[in-house]
Amino acid sequence: MQPVHSLPTARQESIEILPVELLDQNRPMLTALQNLARSLGLEFGWHYLLDITWIVQHLGDAAGKSILDAGAGTGILQWYLAEQGAAVLSVDRASRAYLAMRFRRRYQARGLRSTDLGSGGGAIRHRVTEAGSLHTRITVLGRELASLADRHRAPGRVTIYNQDLKNLAEIGDNSLDAIVAVSALEHNPPQELPQVIDELMRTLKPGGVLLATLCAARDQDWFHVPSQGWCYTAASLRRLFELPLETPTNYDRYDELLETLRNCTELRQGLAAFYSRSGDNGMPWGVWDPHYQPVGVCKVKPRQ
Repeated sequence: MQPVHSLPTARQESIEILPVELLDQNRPMLTALQNLARSLGLEFGWHYLLDITWIVQHLGDAAGKSILDAGAGTGILQWYLAEQGAAVLSVDRASRAYLAMRFRRRYQARGLRSTDLGSGGGAIRHRVTEAGSLHTRITVLGRELASLADRHRAPGRVTIYNQDLKNLAEIGDNSLDAIVAVSALEHNPPQELPQVIDELMRTLKPGGVLLATLCAARDQDWFHVPSQGWCYTAASLRRLFELPLETPTNYDRYDELLETLRNCTELRQGLAAFYSRSGDNGMPWGVWDPHYQPVGVCKVKPRQ
């Protein structure tokens, strides 16, 4: 196998299980991500620091680029890229029409269609209605109204598009500089994933790059029931993403990398509190026991 380095040459296609060394190699970026997450009230998935640093490292300068965040939800990557000056198209099948004011006050957020993002007043009413007790509703109302006073704006913008990734009808061909996906594509059934990838690649400009993190499987594909996500072998990822056989990968180090991940004190101690509240996630009930590891796929659209 050809070795995969943490920073391949520009636009080199690759399949790379994400090593924990990424954390030490990208300390300034990690600090910025963690500070931003705290300011926005967000928590990281158990391996997301690896995923996001790998993506941003390979993406390079985001300023002025049009970037689609596939399966974005309200996750941090879209906001981080907007802080860097990118025009982010945030796509998720779940509605973000009532996006909380803590995001709206800091980012130039709009809907791609009129139904994709409601007014700020509608967001406040929705948050207050969903808050529960009268005391909680009053507290939420106060926080949301107070947030309107903050006029800071990131240099980039975020456009909300509530849509399934298999049908991005409102996005033109060859219109985006890059596509990123943080641990999202593995939640599509394997038989539907090629359609998702084809649709994403359609929207990329020639020379544009798709950077996606998924879950790695050693010898055969398998379904992780708690997180409802598929884990894929290198062979399956080559087939699904239509990458050539010579695409470099480090799957020959699978066992070594998984063992290092399991022994990573930083990720274990940083495990988000939400994992302890449920068994339906990537780290059921907050028990540190990684059964899979993240893998990054870099695919480049050929120049015409």
